[in-house]
Amino acid sequence: MPIRQEPSSRVLRILVVDDDRRSASATAQWLCSTGWHALAAGSVSEAVRIAARGGLGGCLVDAGLPEDGAAVVAVAARASSPTVGLVAVVPPDAQAAAPTVLPKWADATVSLPASDEALLAAIDAAVSVGSRRTVEAEPAVLGSHPSVAGILDIVDRVAGTPATVLITGESGTGKSLLAREIHRRSGRAGRFVEVACGSLSESLLESELFGHVAGSFTGAAGDREGKFLRADRGTIFLDEIATASPAMQVKLLRVLQDMQFEPVGGAQTHSVDARVVLATNENLEALVAAGRFRSDLFWRINVVAIDMPPLRARKTDIPLLAAHFLRTSAARAGRAVEGFTPAAIDALVAHDWPGNVRELQHAIERGVFLGRGPSVEVGDLPAAVFGGGGLAVGPGPETAPLKQALATPERQLIVAALEQAGWRRDVAARTLGINRTTLYKKLKRLGMDLATLEPAR
Repeated sequence: MPIRQEPSSRVLRILVVDDDRRSASATAQWLCSTGWHALAAGSVSEAVRIAARGGLGGCLVDAGLPEDGAAVVAVAARASSPTVGLVAVVPPDAQAAAPTVLPKWADATVSLPASDEALLAAIDAAVSVGSRRTVEAEPAVLGSHPSVAGILDIVDRVAGTPATVLITGESGTGKSLLAREIHRRSGRAGRFVEVACGSLSESLLESELFGHVAGSFTGAAGDREGKFLRADRGTIFLDEIATASPAMQVKLLRVLQDMQFEPVGGAQTHSVDARVVLATNENLEALVAAGRFRSDLFWRINVVAIDMPPLRARKTDIPLLAAHFLRTSAARAGRAVEGFTPAAIDALVAHDWPGNVRELQHAIERGVFLGRGPSVEVGDLPAAVFGGGGLAVGPGPETAPLKQALATPERQLIVAALEQAGWRRDVAARTLGINRTTLYKKLKRLGMDLATLEPAR
């Protein structure tokens, strides 16, 4: 008879990971009989997909999974469930024979075969450790450069006030992230609502912002709530504000002054309490001088102005940002990636990053998804980062054999074709001019696991 024991802190879910599917399922079923909500995974890729859903309170992992699979599962579980309790299942007597080589990621360990009491005790111990783990919210804007410190100081001082904030800076510098950080620190109970003004026509933008009533225009079959109303008691973020038409600028001026508006085709006036944050990558003062942006609207939104510096102006933050994107990308890819080679770091710091932080994020993601080694190498990065359109491999230890060097662009072409085809293998194969069988052979030869590369749906 199994021992019934209530899970510590009423754990939402516990994941059992073992490459022996029958063993994982049997353990999960037994844990369910003791009061847990247990799930089983028979492979690392399956475990990573389950872990990515979040909500794990515990995870029982076979420490002997091949190719450092246990560490991959641990990284993925912690990324989505920071307080998860991780139990390493180790070979018989491993704890007594070699305690120094036990997994560093484990909150508790258990040797098999184990008694029911020992297994439950190990799970409870891990969950207890995990529940005490302090999880600090990482700032949306990362960096130690003085410019970033100054920006976060301004955010701290204005977040709790109703002041309108205008964020300027080049595309990709993180203006949207900063807007979210302002909302997070504001303590407002409402939602964060984002509107990309440049992606909508004037008529659609007006309906998007203020809503509409049924029959107000062709296709308006029913009433629709606008973004300003959704942001009541929260924050509304108007991105690309410089693209607003003159007529829309007049409407926005009235809303920002009185926080009142009428939906398109309606007569009822709505009042809202919404914090307004705006952003642009254009010089609004120059647009005012050219007569393309209303001066009264400019002075109304230019209450607190924050300029986001380009990444090339704060290159000392590149290693920190790269490490952050490496952790998140490795968790998504289900790979244990230790870091970057010295040559890769040098290439990252030397690049000018015209696409700023967004370009850096995409470069790291590509390096993690396409790389094969324990570290991201210079050849795993986009060609623009390591100096041109050709295969740039440096001298000495960074020089790769020809076969390895040719594999990098081949992997990139395959991933690009799959992304374009919506991850349909047959369509991607036709795009590449090969049949599906050949594509599968190439994937196997290049060590590409599509289960970890394909984004979660």
